This record gives sequence, structure tokens and C-alpha cells, in this order.
Amino acid sequence: MKKIALLLAIPIVTILALVVGLVLLVNPNQFKPLIVEQAKQQTGLDLVIDGDISWQFFPSIGLTLGQTALENPPGFTQPNLFKVNQVGVDVSVMPLLSKQLEIGQVTLDGAEFYLETRKDGVKNIDALTQNQVQNTTDEAVNAKQDSANSEPAAPSSSAASDWSISLAGISITNALLDIQDDQTGSHTKLYDVSLSVSEFAFGQWSKADFAAKGETNQQTFTAKGTAELNLAKGFSQYALRNIAFDASYNDANNQIDEAKIELATFEFDQANALKYAVKGTAAELGFNLKGSAQLIVDKAMSKVAMNQLILDANVEGASLPQSPMKIDMASDLSFDLTKSHLSFALEKLTANALQFDGQFDVTLADIPKIVFALHSPNIDVDAFFAQDNNQPEVANSESASKPTAEKSSASAAVTVEQEPDLSALKTLDLTGAITIDKFKAGNAKMQNVAAKFNVNRGLVKLTSFTSNLYDGSIKATATLDARKSPASYTAKKFIKGVKVQPLLIDVADNDKLEGTGNIDVDVRGSSLTPTGMKKNLVGTININFADGAVNGLNVAQLIRENYAKFKGQSVEGQDAPKKTDFSAMTATLALNKGVVTTDNLHAQSPLLRVRGNGSANYINETVDFTISTSIVGSLEGQGGKDIDELKDLTIPVNVSGSWAKPKFKLIFDDVLKQKAEKEIDRGLKKLDEKFGDKIKDEKTKEAVNSLIKGLFN
Repeated sequence: MKKIALLLAIPIVTILALVVGLVLLVNPNQFKPLIVEQAKQQTGLDLVIDGDISWQFFPSIGLTLGQTALENPPGFTQPNLFKVNQVGVDVSVMPLLSKQLEIGQVTLDGAEFYLETRKDGVKNIDALTQNQVQNTTDEAVNAKQDSANSEPAAPSSSAASDWSISLAGISITNALLDIQDDQTGSHTKLYDVSLSVSEFAFGQWSKADFAAKGETNQQTFTAKGTAELNLAKGFSQYALRNIAFDASYNDANNQIDEAKIELATFEFDQANALKYAVKGTAAELGFNLKGSAQLIVDKAMSKVAMNQLILDANVEGASLPQSPMKIDMASDLSFDLTKSHLSFALEKLTANALQFDGQFDVTLADIPKIVFALHSPNIDVDAFFAQDNNQPEVANSESASKPTAEKSSASAAVTVEQEPDLSALKTLDLTGAITIDKFKAGNAKMQNVAAKFNVNRGLVKLTSFTSNLYDGSIKATATLDARKSPASYTAKKFIKGVKVQPLLIDVADNDKLEGTGNIDVDVRGSSLTPTGMKKNLVGTININFADGAVNGLNVAQLIRENYAKFKGQSVEGQDAPKKTDFSAMTATLALNKGVVTTDNLHAQSPLLRVRGNGSANYINETVDFTISTSIVGSLEGQGGKDIDELKDLTIPVNVSGSWAKPKFKLIFDDVLKQKAEKEIDRGLKKLDEKFGDKIKDEKTKEAVNSLIKGLFN
């Protein structure tokens, strides 16, 4: 037993002797001038250490440094650039006897960093960078002097200079980082900052953990993460693995509940598997995003690529045209830092029923330059923006009890028209091309849509637009000048061979017009509110329809009915179809701030010749138009008996009233005058045949004409 006790006592006594030797032979306060001297030399700032440096023996042998501060240069609000409550240093014992300070782990508790920028742009850390430049210059001068002096340098009188120092790792707890910028008025604070690196050694994997909370102005956030690090000697290479980062964010309008990034590995010039997830609310929209990618970064850190970038997202909110919205994306992304150029290859993007693919290129500048080409197989705008009619209506007995007049005024207040805010267009330099295989908007159906346009600091130009629609085609160009408000615009359209009736049925639920139409539009205006566009729209529309018909109006039947009533006869053929066929119809419509006019409407068929003139107010949706019809053939072809006695006469029909319920009126005064003149000419011809030269006397002719024409005046 005594031998065993002796064996156990020997190492204990040895350790106690070593501890006693450390305390008696090695005074840790001799490092204080070294530390202060090195801090002044490296930073140019004063380091203040309150109290003595003392030994610590638990849980390991090391040194404890009391409250320490690195003072700020003059002229800054905070007294210190850096302050720490306590610094603990683990050291290797045996190298101390050879004046070698091998630091195993440095622990900083309560470290505070204050970074400040004054209004004149001067930063407190400028002192550090300026001192480093000065040190580099001094070292170069000293090296030059040493090379010229062959004598060895005199030993330093400072005992601290005989020591060598090395550092293995560091741990930070309860730290604070305060960043104040008086130039921009911003203030960012990180608190509860912690950082630890365990078992750090060159060429081996070490684990690092960090965490922080922060606030900047009215925003708060948290972050924490972990990673494993392998650092080569000389810092020439490093690799990371098992990287995980979690964060949250909150401000007055947005809240990110969680944002996660995971990297299985990170090595330069290698594909590294990346996963990400973000969940929260922004602008009253709730979202849940997740995805993955292959991240590649070159050694020069000049090019970053994210290949096979996948996004799986769900977005919900009352402001969305559809809610919830399911978004899926597959793409490749690359960024060249030296050229500030981003390339984005979109393999697929779906948003519910919408689907896109394309290419984007962005060159970063004061105003980024964006070039893109986008394609979609099918876009149904009506279905995408359709309101959900199945949503239950919320009963409101209080509003239901309000008088009708009060409701109307409230409704009018809600529908006040305002010019759209187009200021964002002033920040764009964009060139784009869009192709759509099938497109539907306003219930109008198009195929093979192709558009090219550009936006240059508020000036938008549609350089080309082509599409097939209703067995025809359309070409268009347009400009929108949003550099001032209200915005102004011009547009030219050329529509060829379009089937008019199915187009009108789809767009306006109106089948009043049939035929194959060619329409040329050249308009300009200002304001983008519905009423403002109507009030300021000017230009011309040329129409040329062939092989068509006007439904709802049978001109021939209208003539028969009104002529029969005039003669006191019974009306026949009331069951005839309300339709007027034409082989061709042309007109030039002049648009002028709410009113469209024409004086050259022409329509013709084998039976009729039609001319028209008049106007329509497309703000009030009223019309005042006169159609003059000449009968050149048999009216039996229009579903009724012939009226030969009206042949070759021009019969005016006035159309007036609202667009929804127009009124038609036959102007028979002109018809009777024409018929009377025709009868006069026929009577004069008979008189001429009977009396010969006697009736040819001009005075006689004038007397007869005055007598007959006076009947209608």
C-alpha cells in the first residue's frame, strides 16, 4: 500500500511543484508591457489594461487579463474602439521556461466593438489602416538600413522582447458590435454575439459555432450557424463542410420567421450541394419557400454559379390574383464579379396555370442593364385574374341599413381614378422579347404572339408586336413616355383579315357586325386612367370590311315598313330577319378627345348603296349617325316585296340614343322631295314631248319648277 501511495504522490507533488514554480518563477505581469507595446505598434492606439495579469488553474492552466480597452482616436462619441471585461488565455506550461508563449485558447467575455463614421466621413478604424501603412513603410526603411549595416543589431533592453508568441484559437461570448454612421443616419447594433472554434489546428477539421442578435433602425434580426473548417498552413487553402445558417428578421411590414441555408461542403471550383428555406410574411403576403442548387465558386472568387437552382414556393394573400399561388422554378444562374454580369437561364417557371421559360442577362451599374427573352406556351389572363366567386360574402347589417345615396357616395369615393405610379420605369434600362403560343386577355384569343420592347429611363417603346387572331393577323408599334405625369403614348396597329363577329362576341358580347376586317389604327394621347384615356385620345382608325352584315338592322325592311305606313298600307314582312348584308364597307373614323366622327362611311351590296356620316361620344356612349341608303336592286332579295317606285332614291336613316338601345328613324322628307323631283322630271319630259319648243322656254320651266317644289317648302 505504501508503494502505491508513493507512486500516486509523485505526480501530484510534481504538479504542485510545477504550479508553485510557475507562481514563484514566472510573473505574468511581465507580459503587460509586451501586450501594450505590440498594440501601440500594430494599431497606433492606446491599450489600457486595468489590474494585474493573474494565473488561472481551473479548468486549465492559463492567464486571466482583467478589463481591457483600446481607446478611440480623438473626435468620436465613444471613448473606446474596443473593450472587453475579461480575457482568458490557455497556455502550454513547459515552453514558458524557454520564453515561448504558446496560446492554446483565447476567451473573450463581454467584448464590445464600436465602429463609428463621423459626418465628415472619417472612421475610427482609419487609424488602424493608416498605422499599418506606416508600419509597412518603416519595415521597408529598416530592411534597407539593415542591409547597409553589417554589424549585428543590439539586443533590446526590454525583457518582453525576448519572448515569442503564437496563437491557436479564440472564443468570444456576450460580445457587442455597434456600428454608427452619422453620414447616412444609420445605426446597427449586434449583441449577444458568440463565436467559438474548437480543436483548431492547421490541416485538420475544426468546428465553429456563432450566434448573434441585432437591430438596425426599426429592424430586428437574429442569426446563428455552425460549420467545420479545414485551414492549410500559410492560409493558402481552406475548405468548409456541414455548414448550417439560421436567421430571422422583423420590421413594421415584414416578418421572416426562419431563413435556413445548408451546405454539405464548400470547396473552390467544385459543385457544392446547397439547400435553402425561407418562411414568413412580406407586404401582407405569406410565403413558404424552399429549394436547392449546386454552388460553384472559383478560387479567385470572381465567378459564382448556382446550377440546377430549384424553387418550390407557396404564396398566399388577398392582393394576389389567385391565392394560394404555387410557384415552381428550375434554372441556372451565374455571376461574374469582375464584369458585374448576371446570367439567368430559366428552364421552367410555373405560377399555378402559368408557365414560362427564357433567358435573362443583367449588367450591374447605376441603372442595371437588363436583357431578356421570355416564352410561354399559354397565358390566360382572364382565368389568372378571375375573382373567386365562391368566397362567402360577409354580412354587414350596419352598411346594409345605410341610405342608398350614402352608399352611392361611398362607392364613388372608392372608385376615384388616379394615375398609376410609373416612377419605377425611370430606373430601368431594359430590352426584352416575349413570345406566347396562345394568349387570352379580355376574352380575346390570340396565337403566336411575339413582342419586342425596351425601357430606357422612363421611355417605353414597343418596337414590334405580331400575332394571329380570328383567322387574321395584327402588327403594332407603340411608345409610352413615363418621364412626366400624366404619361403620354402613341400606338399604331395594322389588323388584317380578322373575322369580326367572333372577335366582337368574345370581347364585347356583341354580334352586331359580321365580315372580314382590315383595320389600321394611328392614335396618341395622355393619361392612363380609363376616363383620362378617353378624354385625351386623338387619331384615326381606317376600317375596311368585306363580305359582312350588320345584325339587328334590316335596312330594306325598315324602308318597306315606313313607306307602307306613309302610304297608309298594311305592313308586310315583319318576320324578316333583322340583318343587312354588304359586300364591302369602308370608313375613316376620327377620334378627338371623347368623340369619334366620320363623313365617309360607305357600304355596298348588289341591292343597296350605303353612305354614312355622324358622330359617337365614347365617354357618354351615345350616337348620332345618319345612314343614307340608295336602292339599286330588287328588295325582294332582302326578304320582302319589291318597291320599284323607290328605286334609285337615297333614303336617310338616323341612328341616335345610347349604344345599348339605339333608336332608328327614317327621314322621309328627303325621300318625298327626291320622289317629287323625279316625278317633275318625268312630267317635264312628257310636256316636252307634247308641246315641243314651247316648254323649252326657260321662264316656263322656272314657273313649273317653282310651283311644284313649293309644295315641299
